[in-house]
Amino acid sequence: MIARAATDQSIAWQWRYRWSIAIYHGQSPLDLMPIPAQRRPVLTPRSVTDCRAAAVADPFVLYRDGQFYMFFEVLNITSGRGEIAFATSADGRDWTYRQIVLREPFHLSYPQIFTWQDAVYMIPETRQAGEVRLYRTTGFPSGWEPVASLLRGPYADATLHHDGQLYWLFSQYGLDELHLHFAESPIGPWHQHPYSPLWPGNRRRTRPAGRLVQHRGSLLRFAQDGWPNYGTALRAFRVDRLDTCHFDEEELPQSPVLQASREGWNALAMHHLEVITSDSSGVLAAVDGATIGPVAPL
Repeated sequence: MIARAATDQSIAWQWRYRWSIAIYHGQSPLDLMPIPAQRRPVLTPRSVTDCRAAAVADPFVLYRDGQFYMFFEVLNITSGRGEIAFATSADGRDWTYRQIVLREPFHLSYPQIFTWQDAVYMIPETRQAGEVRLYRTTGFPSGWEPVASLLRGPYADATLHHDGQLYWLFSQYGLDELHLHFAESPIGPWHQHPYSPLWPGNRRRTRPAGRLVQHRGSLLRFAQDGWPNYGTALRAFRVDRLDTCHFDEEELPQSPVLQASREGWNALAMHHLEVITSDSSGVLAAVDGATIGPVAPL
C-alpha cells in the first residue's frame, strides 16, 4: 500500500501538468540557460506520433553509432501509464521523435540508460511494480527485456553512479527518504549504506533529478524540490565524501539551478537535468518543465 500510494500521488501530479523537454546550455551544469535561438521545447506531447500523449519528461541521453539517443517518459493518455520512448539527434540540439520502445502493465518513467560490458542497459522507474528493475536491450534502441531486480520496495528514480571502483544507487524511498546502496556491478548484489536513509523526512532533497555529474573536480548530485509542490525546482549538491562508511554533501550557493519560470512551457515546474555534452565550449543539457495540463487519463 505504501508503494501504490506514493506512486499514485506522483502520477496524479503528472496528469495536472503538461511536461515538455528543452535543451539548455552554459559554462557549467550550475548556470544553464535556454539556447537563445531555441527557447521552445524540442519535444512536447505533440511530438509523439504513436500514441496520444499528455507529457514527455525525464530525458536521459546516450551517444552511440555517431548520434545521440534520448530516452524519456511518455505519459500515454489511453493506457493511463508512463511508457518509454526515444528520439535521435546528430548534434544534441535538434531532436526527432522516433517511437515508444518499452511498455509494461505498470507505470514507467526516468529511464536511465548506460553501457556495461559492451551491452546497453536501462534502469527505469518501476515503483508501481514494487521493485527497481534492470533492463537490457536485445536490439538497440528497442527490444528491451528485464534481467534483474536490483531492490524491492517503493523506490523511485533510482540513479546509478560509477566512481571507477564501486557502483552507487541513489533512490527515493516512499515520498521523503533518500536511500543509498552500493555494489561491485550494476547487477549487484546491492548493499545498503550505513548512512541510509539520507535526509529522512525531507522532500526538498530526497528525490533524484538526473545523473550525478563530475564537473571541475567535484561530484554534483541533483535533487527535485518537492515542497510545497511536485517539481518546484531542481537543487544542486556537491558530494564531498562517498565511500562504504561515509556520505557527506553540501548544497551549493547556485542552488536551485532550475525552477519554474511562471510563464510559458515551464511555468509551473522543472525537475530533471541530463548533461549531453561537456567540453571547453561549455555544457549542453536536456531539461524538462511543465505548464498546466489540459488532459486527463481515459
